[in-house]
Amino acid sequence: MGSENKDVADKRDLAVGKVKGPGGKVFKRSTSMYLNVVAPHKPIRPSIVEEDDIMPDGSKFTLYGDDDYVPSERIQSLLNSVTDIKHRAHKVFSEMDVLKKRGEDFEWREVARWVKYEEKMEEGGERWSKPHVASLSMHHLVETRRQLMDGVIHLDTEAYSISQVVEKFLDEWIKLGQLDPLLRQHVRTLLLKHHRHGAEKGEKKKGKGDMNRTASTNSFSQLTHVSSQVSLNHNLSHTSLESLDSDLAGNYTKKQNERILRKIPKGAEVANIMIGAVDELSSALCGFMRLNDGRCLGDISEVNLPTRFVFLLVGPPKFIADYMESGRCLGTMMVDDIFREVAYKCRNKDDLVAGIDEFLEQVTVLPPGEWDPKIRIEPPDAVPNQQFRKTPSSADFFEGDMVPVPGGDDDEDEGHADPDLNLSCRPFLGLIRDIRRKAPFYMSDFKDAIHIQCIASFIYIFLATLTPNVTFGGILGQSTNQYMGVMECIFAAAVTGIAFALFAGQPLNILGSTGPMLVLEKIIYDICKDQEWDFLPFRAWIGIWTAGFLLLIVMWDLSALVKYITRFTEESFACLIAFIFIYEAFVKLGEIGSEEAPVELHPSGNFTPRVCHCTLPDTITTMAPIHDSLNHTLGNMTTTMASVINNTMDMSTNGMEHENMTHLSKEECKEMFGTWHCVGPVPDAFMFSIILYFGTFGIAIFCVTFKTFPCFPTFVRQIISDFGVLIAIVLMVVVDYLLGLPTPKLTVPEEFKPTRSDRGWFINPVSEKNPWWLALAAGLPAIIGTILIFMDQQITAVIVNRKENLLKKGKGYHLDLFVLCILVTAHSLLGLPWYVAATVSAIAHIQSLRKESESTAPGDKPAFLGVREQRVTALLVGILSGLAVLITNVLKVIPMPVLYGVFFYMGFSALKGMQFIDRLLLFFMPSKYQPDYPYLRHVRLWRVHIFTFVQVLCLVALWVVKSIKSISIGFPLLVVFTGVVRKILDCVFSQYELKYLDDLLPNSKKDKVKDSEKNEKSEPAFKNINGNGLDKHNIVGSDEKKHAFYISNESQDYDNAYQRKGEGIRNNAFDTKL
Repeated sequence: MGSENKDVADKRDLAVGKVKGPGGKVFKRSTSMYLNVVAPHKPIRPSIVEEDDIMPDGSKFTLYGDDDYVPSERIQSLLNSVTDIKHRAHKVFSEMDVLKKRGEDFEWREVARWVKYEEKMEEGGERWSKPHVASLSMHHLVETRRQLMDGVIHLDTEAYSISQVVEKFLDEWIKLGQLDPLLRQHVRTLLLKHHRHGAEKGEKKKGKGDMNRTASTNSFSQLTHVSSQVSLNHNLSHTSLESLDSDLAGNYTKKQNERILRKIPKGAEVANIMIGAVDELSSALCGFMRLNDGRCLGDISEVNLPTRFVFLLVGPPKFIADYMESGRCLGTMMVDDIFREVAYKCRNKDDLVAGIDEFLEQVTVLPPGEWDPKIRIEPPDAVPNQQFRKTPSSADFFEGDMVPVPGGDDDEDEGHADPDLNLSCRPFLGLIRDIRRKAPFYMSDFKDAIHIQCIASFIYIFLATLTPNVTFGGILGQSTNQYMGVMECIFAAAVTGIAFALFAGQPLNILGSTGPMLVLEKIIYDICKDQEWDFLPFRAWIGIWTAGFLLLIVMWDLSALVKYITRFTEESFACLIAFIFIYEAFVKLGEIGSEEAPVELHPSGNFTPRVCHCTLPDTITTMAPIHDSLNHTLGNMTTTMASVINNTMDMSTNGMEHENMTHLSKEECKEMFGTWHCVGPVPDAFMFSIILYFGTFGIAIFCVTFKTFPCFPTFVRQIISDFGVLIAIVLMVVVDYLLGLPTPKLTVPEEFKPTRSDRGWFINPVSEKNPWWLALAAGLPAIIGTILIFMDQQITAVIVNRKENLLKKGKGYHLDLFVLCILVTAHSLLGLPWYVAATVSAIAHIQSLRKESESTAPGDKPAFLGVREQRVTALLVGILSGLAVLITNVLKVIPMPVLYGVFFYMGFSALKGMQFIDRLLLFFMPSKYQPDYPYLRHVRLWRVHIFTFVQVLCLVALWVVKSIKSISIGFPLLVVFTGVVRKILDCVFSQYELKYLDDLLPNSKKDKVKDSEKNEKSEPAFKNINGNGLDKHNIVGSDEKKHAFYISNESQDYDNAYQRKGEGIRNNAFDTKL
């Protein structure tokens, strides 16, 4: 009687479409996705209990028979509990083979593979498709789940060949009654057919095992399935089986696909998916096996990597398309970070099915009428980290108006500050911490430079900094009457470059000259000239005072104030310097057309010859000190030239005003401190300079971005990208040399000596011309110098240390300033200009040392790994700057337009990636074409425009103050004022908006935490509802377990009404049951 009732129940279950689920529970076969989702702000409505939902015993049908089944929670528990080495997850290479006909025989042919994205073998079997995001059908995902539940699952099975794997599946299928024993040998023969992969060409040479396999299937006549005319009673001999196993176990030698192997992560294992169709089968045979250890199972894999997973699915030919889609579903899931780990750690079939359920929770469905499934979706530039799926609660990762959880990700410091950036009462505490932080990495700072990228970087930065030093030296010499000129600037670059590279906390910074420092030097010289004081001794006292103030800043950890420098100030300052580089590059190019190589516009037909002459100093006072040196320098010249110079000297000695000297060359004029003047046009020179200028910029841009081009191998593209700027310089120099046009060239001093002959390399601070109180009065201008140095140095350091650069060796704000303090003292006593961190040069240095993943999965964009942090490139730049006087023969062939083009490129590249520039472009962009920036998702557009407009006003103010020489000394104070403006914006924008538009100020972060804690004590904004009403463990901010989805309190009244009627419901992590 009981058996009869059971048979009736089984028939009834089959009639209503119900099958057994995990743990033997009954569920509806028609169920294709999770149901019973309780959406926010929607009440639970009463439902009619259908007749099909009443079980034979009178109880109500429930999905899985378990209301507490939450796939995400089960998977989280599984992943966190199974931690043994044996089940440690590896990366997986998935390969799908389909049974197809080849000649009179059949073979397993590779049709798809996955490293990270899907690749399909195109028709003809000779070309792999472009990697693309797999678009899967929800129906086939659910069907794959059903097939695994009905199929055979073997976990941690010992098998050493594919034949052993097949035998275990066959035994289990026969045991479960899914396979007729008469078909065993026939199905076995098909499953052990030869595998041909995309990398193999031509016919495979047959061996003994292949002959046996061919003989057993010579009557097959269909491409993807087996004809019913095949003899089902054909048996292979014992000897044939042994030879077959031997062939599959390793005697078969196949061509190794080295290209795809380089793209597969080290330590990866293979998941083989085999799909086939057989006429004699009436239902599908499905099997999933996880081997105890990875084994090389013969020729079934495209690459010589151990196989860990085998999935078999064969059945009637009419369902072959569905079977292939199921294989695609499993292949895609096996490269998913979470399901892959589930496959390694699952303990039984229920765990594996729960992994599919969790995967379904994360799937995004595309409406069928809004896209074409045939379209292959391009891989994204970046994908979100999937680690949140392992955490006990996923709620904190959902975007929306959720209340931030204290101590969660929202409270993490999104700026550049670190815990050690705090004001301290203990002297030099910050400096000590910086030294301890950087000391362990000191040796690696030299070892990490052993890379070809560092060679390209140091040559690029050397040429990019040498030209500003020479240009700055010429301007500084004019401003200080040659007390500090080109030679002093080159020497200063060598001293600062070497010292800072060896001892600084952040050696990626490049020190150089800045405009505000030039203004300060000119003001100091003008004061000394008006008061008839000695310039260099007075300047030495100012430098000593400045170093003392910097030492006080280091002593009391005042560098901690940089945590108040947010992105608003950083980008305003960096954009200003970048715009200055671009502007000055065009100005210098224009000067070529107006001074050095003037162009004659609208010529009348008569060519005006170009005439040059030298204008010598007028008085004997100027000429007398150099008379002896001239005689010595010109001693080897011809008698005629010597007599000309002596006549010139006699004219000066007699106090006569001389005429312009046309007898002297340009070099001789410089030796006599004369001024070289040229009048008249230079044919073709200016136009060719324009070609060199834009040619250098264009080639540099092209070469640097060449790594993203689809042409040539990866290593070739990477080398061209690393040496892009150097390639542009070399090409343009060669073109200029071959054409031989008189373009202006780089000029570097040929002797290592001070610019003025009446000064030495050491400056005595005590001078007879200067009153004693000047040593005390020097403290006043030193305050301005301290502000200039501190702001320039630390803002650039903040930009370099931003989290976007992924620096791993720590920061060193205090140590950097301490080294700079010593350098300021040394430069003051040597009579050298003061150098600080140069923003654009530092950004260029960072960009030239960017590291990206070399071997990435097909279709995957190279991942940014950080910056090659080392000291060697900056050290070599400093050394080569000091040796520049020895390589003048090489440097003097470089045209100045080429170097101006490099300036243009540096300024342009410094602007890339700045949020301020992106927001600025939004003013001119229609809404439908605006990129999907994160801040546009959370901040209204007009609010974004207001924030950008305020930043533009600050940038314009900085530019105006910097451009007007009479007030440019106040530039650093205005930079500080931008920080004040940013603080005022706290009153205009909410902290939520500023979080996306800028960095939060430290006090704002504390206030944010306090506000969230206050909200915690009040009624929570999101709650989770279960059958008993409010679940106290699911309040946002609680330390207890939180689920992934929260229901607004607005629907609580509706829920309670239905709960009182006994219709209790539960919503745990999208309480959806399959």
